[in-house]
Amino acid sequence: METQLRILVADDHPLFRDGVRNVVESTEGMTVVGEAATGEDAVKLALELRPDVVLMDIRMPVLNGIEATARIRSGNDSIRVLMLTMFKDDDSVISGMKAGASGYILKDADKEDIVRAIRTVAAGEAIFGGDVASRLIAYAVRPASRLDRFPELTDREKEVLQLMTEGCSNADISRKLSLSSKTVSNYVSAILNKLQTPDRASAVQLVKQSDLPSP
Repeated sequence: METQLRILVADDHPLFRDGVRNVVESTEGMTVVGEAATGEDAVKLALELRPDVVLMDIRMPVLNGIEATARIRSGNDSIRVLMLTMFKDDDSVISGMKAGASGYILKDADKEDIVRAIRTVAAGEAIFGGDVASRLIAYAVRPASRLDRFPELTDREKEVLQLMTEGCSNADISRKLSLSSKTVSNYVSAILNKLQTPDRASAVQLVKQSDLPSP
């Protein structure tokens, strides 16, 4: 008897979960072992059920899909996560990969593409939709960032700081990076502490000063 790939579907839209379940259950060798409507439930169910693959949306209540992915991978790195979402902006794609996702495809993908992506990720390989792959290539070959001059910052903290230098508020950063407002506030506090600056304006000024040529 063929081994069944065990799939957990995490999405806050019931109709979309129904559609994905139909795709999975109509495919030989796959079965849905659970469904989650929030990021928090996705983490809990993933660690309890230990599916082969979690199909994860990004925009999820309580805990977003990127944070949920990071927690799942931290709790059990044998569980593969495939981001299945509407969002294809650079921030979402890169954040998903950094969180530990093994693949990233869009919700408008054909059934065959979704099935192929699930099997690829379950086999321990990575897969990305066409548009997503292009964005990853562009990211990989981009010039070194001025924020690389601050090695004490994590990659995520550099992302937050870069948005701060662009004039983004915490609410803007929360939306762009799909993070909760509390998480963004914690990142900003960590950045100010590591850079030893009293406020965000001083941190931004420090970055701008790093662009000036040495005397």
